[in-house]
Amino acid sequence: MNGAAPPLFDPKERVLKLGESFEKQPRCAFHTVRSNACKMKAAAVDPRILALAAQVTESSDQDVPMLLLKLKEILNSVSLGSKQSQKIKQELYYYDLIQYCVLVLRQDYSRLQGGWATAAQLAEAVSQCCVGLEVKDNPEEFYDKLLPSAAQNLLFLGRRLQARFIRAIKDEEKGEFLRCFRIVTDAICWLFGGHIQLTECVLKNDHFLQLLMTDDVETATAMMSVLRNILRVNSAVLLQVDEKILHSILNELVYKLSSTTNPVIGNAATKLLLLVAESHPHLVNLLSTRYKGLKTLLSKQWAGKGFGRDLNQILDLLYSESYQEGDNQRQQKAARLIQAAWRGYQTRKRFKKLPKAVTALQRSFRAKREQGLQLLKRQKEEEALKQQLQLQRQRAMRHFHERQLTLLEIVHPREVDRHKRELEGKSALTIQKLWRGYRARRNFHQQRQSLKQYKAAVIVQRTVLKFLEKQRRKREALSPWKEPKGLTEEQRLAFQQKVDDYIRLHPASQMSEEMSKELHLQAQEKLAQYLLRNSLDRGADQRRQALLAQVNTDAELLMNAPRLVEATEKDLELEADDTGKDVDKCGVEVS
Repeated sequence: MNGAAPPLFDPKERVLKLGESFEKQPRCAFHTVRSNACKMKAAAVDPRILALAAQVTESSDQDVPMLLLKLKEILNSVSLGSKQSQKIKQELYYYDLIQYCVLVLRQDYSRLQGGWATAAQLAEAVSQCCVGLEVKDNPEEFYDKLLPSAAQNLLFLGRRLQARFIRAIKDEEKGEFLRCFRIVTDAICWLFGGHIQLTECVLKNDHFLQLLMTDDVETATAMMSVLRNILRVNSAVLLQVDEKILHSILNELVYKLSSTTNPVIGNAATKLLLLVAESHPHLVNLLSTRYKGLKTLLSKQWAGKGFGRDLNQILDLLYSESYQEGDNQRQQKAARLIQAAWRGYQTRKRFKKLPKAVTALQRSFRAKREQGLQLLKRQKEEEALKQQLQLQRQRAMRHFHERQLTLLEIVHPREVDRHKRELEGKSALTIQKLWRGYRARRNFHQQRQSLKQYKAAVIVQRTVLKFLEKQRRKREALSPWKEPKGLTEEQRLAFQQKVDDYIRLHPASQMSEEMSKELHLQAQEKLAQYLLRNSLDRGADQRRQALLAQVNTDAELLMNAPRLVEATEKDLELEADDTGKDVDKCGVEVS
């Protein structure tokens, strides 16, 4: 540790919970991931990754980028697309090494070991790690946050390299910066090639437009190559971005064709315009209408420059669109002629009806003026009435005060205070009465809905209890078993004597065991049939009673429901929910 600056990472082991971003705690070495989907044991993790995580933890901020270059060695040690490569990428992601590599891309590498070449290698390592990585735990964190952040940081790094390449004087420095810039652009292409959804994110980024809007040939060619790869990966991306961004890109391409004679720039811009025109017919129409002199520019300035095939294709598309545009113009001209003839006919027809219209207009104006005069007269009368009422109130108040003064003169001085106290008491009682009445009315209006709900609940409970009581009584009335009344000892002996006499007089006939079993089975079968029919009848009767109770309850609720004028949106939603539930219940009962 040099002690000059706080370390980028601390040695404390932290738990990365599901749903949390790595940006909340960006200064820790790695996290212990505990989830049901991925429980990595220390023995199953590649020891090189564990060693790299430990070294990053114990190193200073300036040494971290050089340590992260070991990611390329780890990735190059396995074959691309293999299961081992997938496993290593998942381990790098779960130990947050990819996240830290994305973060350090925004550092200033002019004072770090390895310089901007280290930044370019880190950009390449980030793209290799992110492409082919499948995240099962909290995929939103990876796809919605990490990937857009990686694309933005790569574009930011490319902008820095472009600025230093333009400012460089020596050829060696310019060559080194150009090589690093191309590595970064290749990493960007590799990244959105593996994740197509990033194409829209790249086009919407301000750094991309600023990288494209340059007069330098080498970097402009590289950025147009990136744009061409975007259109090849996702040809419909231009229709998904804002119209302002689309116009900015097309303006820059047309500007490059008109402001330079370099065949490399012209070839790249022509190919891009051809891809744009082939992606959607709407864009061909946009090119023809927005850039009127584009066909002339392409045919005169760039003919015979070595890319005639692409140039002829884009000119064919533009001229075909121009023919369609001319046809549309002829149709519009014919439509305008028809509209002019129709409007002339309508105007002449209105002129013939003009005297009647003038008469009707005068009549309407006079009626409206009369209404205005009547309204003004009514307002004046109302104002005069208000003034008279105000004068009457003032006279009454003055008369009341005069009477008070007269009473005060008549009343004995010792009774004045008592009289004032009585007046103050009456005034206080009047104020309290009015305030309590207002408060009671306000509370009543506030509790009206809850009172309605309480009354409805009471009605429902009463109906259900009545229904259950009726069912219990019916079950008791229809029950085949009735408990016999108790017998006295004398009655029991008399019955026993009668049974013995009947048995003695009517001896039972001899029956075999097989016949008795068969008779018993028949009796059991008939008893089961009877009980089954009885249970079915009871169930049907219960369902009928439940439906009747539900209908009665709904009728009472509808009768007690607020009027449509007083009903609120919440009442309508509650009524709709209750109706839907009742319909579902009725459907279940009927089925």
